[in-house]
Amino acid sequence: MKTKLLLFAAVVAISLTSCLKDEAVTVTRAYELDDYETIKAHLNLPIQVDDYVLRLPATVGGFEVFADNKQATLGRVLFYDKRLSSTKEVNCASCHKPELAFTDGEQFSLGVATERTSRNTLALGSFPSFNAYYGFGGTRMFWDNRVATVMEQSAETMKNPVEMGNVDLADVADKLLQEEYYKILFKNAFPHQTYLSNEEKMLMALQAFVSSIGCFNTKYDQELIKNNGNAKVEFAKFTAQENRGKELYNTNCASCHNLGAVAFSTGIVAANNGLDINYQDTGVGAISNMPSEIGVFKTPMLRNIELTGPYMHDGRFATLEQVVEHYSTGIKNHPNLHENLKENGVAKPLNLNESDKQALVAFLRTLTDKESLLASRYSDPFKH
Repeated sequence: MKTKLLLFAAVVAISLTSCLKDEAVTVTRAYELDDYETIKAHLNLPIQVDDYVLRLPATVGGFEVFADNKQATLGRVLFYDKRLSSTKEVNCASCHKPELAFTDGEQFSLGVATERTSRNTLALGSFPSFNAYYGFGGTRMFWDNRVATVMEQSAETMKNPVEMGNVDLADVADKLLQEEYYKILFKNAFPHQTYLSNEEKMLMALQAFVSSIGCFNTKYDQELIKNNGNAKVEFAKFTAQENRGKELYNTNCASCHNLGAVAFSTGIVAANNGLDINYQDTGVGAISNMPSEIGVFKTPMLRNIELTGPYMHDGRFATLEQVVEHYSTGIKNHPNLHENLKENGVAKPLNLNESDKQALVAFLRTLTDKESLLASRYSDPFKH
């Protein structure tokens, strides 16, 4: 009996030891403990850096989109730091709020000294993957596609006298590095790149953060996954109205605004969509000086479109209903009107009935992914 009791005790002891081993968690810290205390005094950042890698389902590519997590973390802090502007009152998030798919809900954004921008703010959160979209098909930044990278876009924005006040980028970066927590963040993000200037590191970090933005958990995407990427079948979780809207979208809109497995580029990166006959803002044409590109503007992606009004380069349409009405009855026969909007060489409005207009709007609202937008890795890290 005594032998059995001893054997039982040994088994229990081994089992408990095994459980304790299973419950032990190895924490890989991104910072030394003293450094983290310095960071915690100013920022709500986890000791383990957030994961900014996007793992896309097969319906929108089926691959991982790389992100340098430490650079993206630094970029997140910079994105919310108002010291990037001349007045110290405007940051990147002033015009790109995550809850609005990284837009601001304004027709023209408010910059420094209460001045307004000349164009509507483009949504950064309208893609399954910002980085993948801008990595393929010749896609470029701004409504007129004038720059190729987020680094260039960020630099132009900070140098813009209306948007962020024409700041000296090198001076901004050097002043930020007078803060102990920025010294830590920069060192962690760029441990070996001593050949880079502080300005270059700042812009690279902003690019890493912006490039990590992605949204693919919409009602539409969930149903697309269930149907193995086939958008032409009826979706079980869609209402009859939403399914009708999807049918209309696939027939009339998807050739310019693709949502499927090649969701990052349709080949149509800019187009004239018949807003006007005469354009004061000539878009791509102002950059290229080509008559064939007058009135041509970026073709945006449409995830989270419900959140990103007002719409068009000049924010002229306040609602999705007004956008649909434009394509139904309002297309102007501009010489550069895209071929997809023509028939026999002239403008071809959709001429939708009221029921179909409402169905198309209902479908567009299935492209919303608030959960991804509100992830903590995109939020303001500063303690206010």
